[in-house]
Amino acid sequence: MNEWGYALMTVGMVLFWGLVTFGVIALVRYLGRGNGSVGARRSAARVRAERYARGEIDEQEHRERSDTPEALGKPGRRR
Repeated sequence: MNEWGYALMTVGMVLFWGLVTFGVIALVRYLGRGNGSVGARRSAARVRAERYARGEIDEQEHRERSDTPEALGKPGRRR
């Protein structure tokens, strides 16, 4: 084998292990999602609205939490 043979073999091996690594990472991320569907993560506002609808929190608490900078999408300090 000459220099080109070694170079092509090196490139092929790097591509092979890169694809194997990518496949393992993709598989772990896919399996790590659990049984939830795409978009299963709910926003804080939606969770708060559902809790209010079920009566777990009252109107005052719902409004107070809606007025926080995090709820409005603005950066701010957490209490």
